Amino acid sequence: MQKNEILKRYTLFIISLFFAALGVAFTKRGELGVSPISSVANVLSFKFPVLSMGNWLIVWNCILIIGQIIILRKNFRPLQLLQIPLSFLFGWFTDLGMRICGLITVNTYLIRLGFVVIGVAILGFGISLAVIANVIMNSGEAFVKAVADTAKKNFGNVKIAFDIFCVALSVILSLIFFDFTVVGTREGTIISAFLTGIFVKRFTKILQKPISSILCAK
Repeated sequence: MQKNEILKRYTLFIISLFFAALGVAFTKRGELGVSPISSVANVLSFKFPVLSMGNWLIVWNCILIIGQIIILRKNFRPLQLLQIPLSFLFGWFTDLGMRICGLITVNTYLIRLGFVVIGVAILGFGISLAVIANVIMNSGEAFVKAVADTAKKNFGNVKIAFDIFCVALSVILSLIFFDFTVVGTREGTIISAFLTGIFVKRFTKILQKPISSILCAK
């Protein structure tokens, strides 16, 4: 792979982070729950608002990176440390998205639901760009791959289990922090879990060929 193509692929990946973060921001603005992998950070942002949602996502992603290092040990490739600055970018993009979404009034359940669906679509678009870029995984996907490779299990099955774990952990934290009340994890989390993959597949199918031709062009 030539340097020019590598540069374009990493640029595309950074763009993908922006759209994925914007999707998370839209979903959170709907106040009906966020995607499973962001649910823990969402609960923590309600309990400890001294840190923004974006900052809590940075903390959560760094925890997942540390988890990869512990699981993979000597098999952890130094290149994967790029996840750290990219996690910071994702967090900053999320906070930027929150400011953008804050300009829009949300006062009915239907509008909140619309924010969730639009957010999931934007998130799926961002993830599809990352798939096409094909340079480095985000910390969540990389953590799942580390577990799957080490345990010799199917990636898809481990991903489902990881999503369930994230939701369960967010609910447990919410019950502890908010007097046995579930906060930050609602129907929007379930909608996100079901629809994100569908949007990713659809966008990837549409965009794979034209974007790949641009990436490979000299």
